[in-house]
Amino acid sequence: MSIPVVDLSAYSLTRGPEQVRNPSPEQVRDLSLELHAAFTRVGFVFLQNTGITQHEVDHVLEVAKRFFLQPEELKRAVSRGSFSGSPNHGWVSLETERLNPRRPGDLKEAFNTTSLHLDTDWSSGALADFRDTQRWFFLRCKELSLRLLRLMALSLDLDPERFLSAHRLVGTDKNSTTLRCLYYPPVDPEMVQQNQLRCGEHSDYGSITLLFQSSEGLQVRSRSGEFLSVPVVPGAVLVNIADLMQRWTSDRFVSVLHRVLLPPAGDLAARQSLAFFLQPDDEAVIDCCDGSNKYAPVTSGAYLLQRFSQSNLTCTHLAAVP
Repeated sequence: MSIPVVDLSAYSLTRGPEQVRNPSPEQVRDLSLELHAAFTRVGFVFLQNTGITQHEVDHVLEVAKRFFLQPEELKRAVSRGSFSGSPNHGWVSLETERLNPRRPGDLKEAFNTTSLHLDTDWSSGALADFRDTQRWFFLRCKELSLRLLRLMALSLDLDPERFLSAHRLVGTDKNSTTLRCLYYPPVDPEMVQQNQLRCGEHSDYGSITLLFQSSEGLQVRSRSGEFLSVPVVPGAVLVNIADLMQRWTSDRFVSVLHRVLLPPAGDLAARQSLAFFLQPDDEAVIDCCDGSNKYAPVTSGAYLLQRFSQSNLTCTHLAAVP
């Protein structure tokens, strides 16, 4: 299995909204076919020429790294659960989560951005630009994700608004979409527990995920059940289908397990990634878009709560963690 690479130039963020609404029929056909093939066969795709540049990603990673390298007491002041109205917003400490309940806690830290309210104090220590950087990149990822939803609907011969209409409230307290900065610190082999990973096997919960990674370590499970390593493609965005989208499309688009391994012996480098977990609005009803009854209708918010109750996490969260 290899992850397909698709050129998104025709829908790039460098193109204006009017250009995106009126692409040529050939552009729509070609992109729809390529995305349909990737999401039905593999569940993942590399997108090139999205308009989000490697320079932008590197800047966000650098600002995030400065946050994670602060003393723990400063990060604790902005812990997840400490922001009223945004329970998933904030810092998540090392080994707090275990995405595979059968493994020890994941060897990662994270900062979740869900609240875009200007009156929310996200800053910590000397990191004055942290909040603004997160808000800005959240909005960049939001715009790209919404463009992809339109193409995905067209690829299934649906109304182009079919998925978009359930994502009207992204960035508000009525939608659980999350930008997650992840930091995997250097690993001391003597401190690693048996079967511990940087991130255990899991699938994502919502619509789609955009992933930007600084180094290798991610693995994706193939149809045969084998976990295969994912390369880093500079400048490309890795996009995967999440569970609600698989349910929505009656299993035509596939959501697959993935994980982050420990580094090879002797590798003492940290790893970073950025994951944008696009979720439908909390009250959006997700039903099979082909009109079948393969899955019963469910609201996005209720589905997430159900998934949380089945997972072994130390606190409520609203996104999985590649």
